[in-house]
Amino acid sequence: MLFPENERQRLKVVNEYQILDTPPEEVFDGLAQIAANFCETPIALITLVDAEREWFKSKIGVTTSEVARNISFGNYTILQNDILIIPDTLQDERFATNPFVTSNNCFRFYAGVPLITSNGFALGTLCVIDFVARNLNFKEQVALQNLAQQIINNLELHKQKNLDDSQKSFNLLFSKNPNPMWVYDENNLRFLDVNEAATVHYGYSREEFLEMRITDIRPVVDVPGVLKYLAEKNYNLHFSGQHRRKNGQIIDVEIVSHAIDYSKHKAQLVHIKDVTEHKQIEINLEESEARFRAISAVIPIPLMISRVSDGLILYANQEFIKTFKLSEIDLVNHKKILDFYQNSTDLSALLEALERDGYIRNYELNLKRSDGSYFWAIASLEYLNFNNESAILTLFNDITYLKNVETKLQEQNEFLRLIFENIPLMIALINTSGKLQWVNQEWESVLGWKFQDFQNSNVLEFLYPNPEYRQHVINFIQSAQRNWGDFKIRVRDGHLLDTSWTNVKLPNGQIIGIGQDITERKRSELAIIAQAEREQLMRTVAQRIRQSLNLQDILTATVEEVRDLLKVERVVVYQFDREMIGTIMAESVEPGWTVSLGVEIHDTCFQAGAGGEYYQGRKGAIANIYQAGLTDCHIELLERFDVKANLVVPILLEVSSQNPGSHLWGLLIAHQCSRFREWEENQLDLLDQVTVQLAIAIQQSSIFEQAQTELVQRQKAEVKLRSALAEKEVLLKEVHHRVKNNLQIVSSLLQLQSHTIQDPEVIKVLRESQNRIESISLIHKNLYTSPDIGQIDVGEYIHNLAASLLISYQIVPGRIGLETDIDSVSLNIDQAIACGLVINELISNALKHAFPNQQAGTIHIALRNLNNSIEMTIQDNGIGLPDNLDWRNTSSLGLSLVYDLVTEQLEGEITLERDRGTVFKIQFTQLTLD
Repeated sequence: MLFPENERQRLKVVNEYQILDTPPEEVFDGLAQIAANFCETPIALITLVDAEREWFKSKIGVTTSEVARNISFGNYTILQNDILIIPDTLQDERFATNPFVTSNNCFRFYAGVPLITSNGFALGTLCVIDFVARNLNFKEQVALQNLAQQIINNLELHKQKNLDDSQKSFNLLFSKNPNPMWVYDENNLRFLDVNEAATVHYGYSREEFLEMRITDIRPVVDVPGVLKYLAEKNYNLHFSGQHRRKNGQIIDVEIVSHAIDYSKHKAQLVHIKDVTEHKQIEINLEESEARFRAISAVIPIPLMISRVSDGLILYANQEFIKTFKLSEIDLVNHKKILDFYQNSTDLSALLEALERDGYIRNYELNLKRSDGSYFWAIASLEYLNFNNESAILTLFNDITYLKNVETKLQEQNEFLRLIFENIPLMIALINTSGKLQWVNQEWESVLGWKFQDFQNSNVLEFLYPNPEYRQHVINFIQSAQRNWGDFKIRVRDGHLLDTSWTNVKLPNGQIIGIGQDITERKRSELAIIAQAEREQLMRTVAQRIRQSLNLQDILTATVEEVRDLLKVERVVVYQFDREMIGTIMAESVEPGWTVSLGVEIHDTCFQAGAGGEYYQGRKGAIANIYQAGLTDCHIELLERFDVKANLVVPILLEVSSQNPGSHLWGLLIAHQCSRFREWEENQLDLLDQVTVQLAIAIQQSSIFEQAQTELVQRQKAEVKLRSALAEKEVLLKEVHHRVKNNLQIVSSLLQLQSHTIQDPEVIKVLRESQNRIESISLIHKNLYTSPDIGQIDVGEYIHNLAASLLISYQIVPGRIGLETDIDSVSLNIDQAIACGLVINELISNALKHAFPNQQAGTIHIALRNLNNSIEMTIQDNGIGLPDNLDWRNTSSLGLSLVYDLVTEQLEGEITLERDRGTVFKIQFTQLTLD
C-alpha cells in the first residue's frame, strides 16, 4: 500500500479537524448530492482517509460508512494534487482485481478530487462513482473541483468552531486539571501561567512560579543540557525528565508539550505527569525482565513472546529456536507466529479463545518447523505487557511421541473395538462403583436393552429383579474369578434368558463381563438329561425284563415298570392268536380300577381288520377316546375297562434271520382311566423302546425253551455217540495191533531167510527191506499205544526209528552221534509212514556210505513247522555223495524211493546240498488229520 511522503503530519492534521466519526451534516450531504446530480452518477462520497480506513463523512448511493484503506480508491486520490479519473476500472491494473470491481454491482467508473488544506495536506476526497465505464467532460471536472474547495472551506469553519470551543474547554481543563500544567514563553523560558495542581504538587505559589524560569525547577546538573536542547528549537511533543520540588525532592516526570499562542506570546503549553512511582516500577520491571530472560533462556520448553497487533515475534528462547530449527537471523527477519502454524485456522481459533477467556491451557495443535517438517505440540497462551507493548506469551510442549503413541493406541482401540463389536459374545465394562460403562452390540442385540437405557439407573436391578438373586450375581461379579457361571437374565420384553458369564478384573479395578446366550445349550442339556433319565429307566426295565427267561415273569415285570414309569392307572400286555382273538397275558393296575387279567376278551374289532395298522408297526396315542375317531365297538371295549386315554404300541417279533420281516405278537397298552390326557411324544417313544426290549425278551424266552428241548435231545444223542466212538477206538487199536504183528512176522521171515543165504549183497537187500518194514511197523505200534488214536508223537517216533537203525547196522556206540531238533508236529498216518520211510532210507544210506573205514561222525535230524508247511532236514558230516552222481536218476532203490515218496506221496520238494557232508532238505504241506 502506497503512502504520501508527509503521511505522519497528514494524519496529525486530519485528527486536528476532529471530524472523523462525527454524525452526518446537512451542508456536506448537500454538496455530495450536488456532485452526484451534476455528474449524473448514482454514487457520490465525501471521505476522510486515516491510518487504516477511508471514512465517509457524506454518502449518496451507498449504505456502508467506511472501507479498508488498502482496497479504497481514495488512497490513490490523496497521492496527487489534481483530479483522479478512471474511465474503466477493469482496464486499470491497479483496480482490476479490487473487490468493489469484481463484485456483482461492480464499480466501473471513478472520479475523485483530493481535499487539500492550505498547508498542502490531503485530508480525503470528493468522488463520484458509476456502475458503467464513462468519463467526465471539462465542465464536470471544473464543477467537481469547485465543490471540493467548498468542502475545504466548510472543514476550515468546522475546525475554527472546534478551536473556539477548545479555548473554552482549555481554560476549564487547565485550571481544573488534576495534573500540573503551565505555560511558558519560548523565548525567555519564564512561566506565563500555572494551574492549581502545579502549585500544590511542586510547593511553589502561583506568584513564585511567575517569577521563575522553567530551568529553576530542573536539577542543577540538567540545566546546561536543557538550555542547549531548547536553543536548538527541539520542542518534542512528548518526553520525560526530572523536576525539583521546592523542598528539594527530585521527581521523575513525563511531559507533553504543545506550541500555542498565549496573550501574544509564542508559548508552550506543558502537561506534567509525576511518574516517580511508575519509574520505580519500571526499574523493577526491567530487573524482572532481565531475570525473565535469564530464566527463559534455560527453560527446556519452547517459549516465545509475540505482539498482539501483528503477531511479530518479540522474543524467543533458545529451546524455541532449537525446536523450530531457526537461527538468530530468522528472528531478526521479522518472523511472525503465523509462520509456525500448519493451519491458519488453528491460530485464529487460538486467538479467539484467548480473547474470550484471557488465557489458554494445553491447546493441542500441529506446528511447522522452518525446514518444512511438522510436529504435534500443546500450547499455553496468556496476555502480558512486554516492553510497553501488548503481547502474548506462548509456551509449547512437543507431544509428537505421545501423539504417535496415542495414534497407535487409537488404532489398537479401534481394532479392539471392531473385535468386541463383532465377537459373538456379550461384553460389558463395569466400573469400581458397579456402574455400567460400556457394552458391545452383541450385548444390546441379545438382551434387547440399549446402553443409553442405563445412563442414570442401576442395570442390575433391571436384569435381575429378585434382590436375593441379584446379590448372588453381584457377589459373583465382585469375585472376578475366571469361572463360568450360569444366570437367568430378564431381557427387555420381560422373559428370562439363560446366559453364562465370566469376569476379568482389570488393574484399575474395573471388571469386564463376558457372556453368551446358552438357551440352546440348556435346551440340549435338558433334552440330554431327559434322555439319560429315559435311558436309565429303560435299563432298569430291561434289567428287570431280562432277570428271568420265564415268559410270564418277563411280562409281569414289564407292565409293573411301565405303569410306574408313565404314572398311569393300568398297563397290559395283549397277545394275539392266529384268529386275532386277544388274551391279556399280564396286567398291572392301580387299586380301585377294573382288573382285566383273566377276563375273557373277544375283540371283534381286530377280527374285522381294525387292528391292521399295528401290523405295519404303527403306534397310537389317544388323548380322548371320544375324539379320536374310533369305531363304536372299540369305544365300547375301552369303556368296559374305564379307559379315557391310552397309548398302544405293537409288539413285533422277527420271523427269522433268513426270512426278514416281522410278526405281530401282541400289544403293550397303557390306560389312563381317571382323566383324559395329552401324551408327550417321548412317552410314546419310551413305550416303543420298551416293546423292543420286550420283543427281544419274548424271543429269548422262546429260544430258551427251544434250546432246553434241543439240549435234552442232544444229551441223549451224545450218550449214544460216545458209546459208538469207544467201540470204534477199540476196533482201530485192534486193527493197528494186528497190522503191526503181521509186519513183524514179515520182518522175522526176512531175518530167517537171511540166515540161509551166503551172498552178502542179498543179505544186505534183505536187511534193508527188513528195516523198511520195521519203520512202518513202528508207526502202527505208536498208533495203537497212543491215547489219541488219530495222532502220532513224531519226535518219539523219529528217536525210536534212528536208534533201531543204529542197532541194525551194528554201529559201535559213540562212533556216530545222533542229534535231533524236532518241533511239536502232528502228522496223519499216511504222512507219518512216508516220512518214516524217507528217514529210514537217508539214515541207512549215511550209515553205509558217509563214514567209511570206521570214521566217526554225526547225523542231524530236524523237523520244523513253517506256517502251514513242514520242513524236514537229514544232514551228516561224512564224505558226501560223489559229484558225478545224479541222485534223482540212479539205480539205487533207496534214493529212488526217497524221491518218489517226497514228490508223490508227500507232494513236496527235496533239495540236496553237498557242502561239508550231505544235507537233504524236504518241504511239504501239512495235511489235516483224518
